[in-house]
Amino acid sequence: MKKYIIFLLSLFSILLVSQVSYSQIKSDLNLEKGDVAVGGYDPVSYFENKVEKGDRHITTVYQGAHYYFVSQKHLEAFKASPQKYSPAYGGWCAYAMGAKGDKVDVNYETYKIQNGRLFLFYNKFFSNTLEDWEEEGAERLEKQADKNWKKYLAQ
Repeated sequence: MKKYIIFLLSLFSILLVSQVSYSQIKSDLNLEKGDVAVGGYDPVSYFENKVEKGDRHITTVYQGAHYYFVSQKHLEAFKASPQKYSPAYGGWCAYAMGAKGDKVDVNYETYKIQNGRLFLFYNKFFSNTLEDWEEEGAERLEKQADKNWKKYLAQ
């Protein structure tokens, strides 16, 4: 009986920790309408070099966020490898994350696939940070953004 109680307490602790981690992940994502990732765009479509809005009826949930897709094929590709298709830095501006460690909103149609990853950028009011990303050194900024993003995840 004692082993059974210890087992149940351990299981409860694991579930509690996973819920805290889950909510931490979701709170770090750039979401619209509370839980829609990538502004409703199909993350797989970026890798085909044609950014398309997804269909809210073709969806899946990953790390607490809803992802929309243009087809069942894209949905299945995402499910097979969500970390490949999810935008870097939770969908926040890659340039801002690299240059200053800030979470800045993005224009979902301003992006770059670099080193097999999807990077999104701010592009409003005469400021296109994708251009800054290229001019200031994409590889260096990516490394710095990775370091800065880890600080958010460690909080």
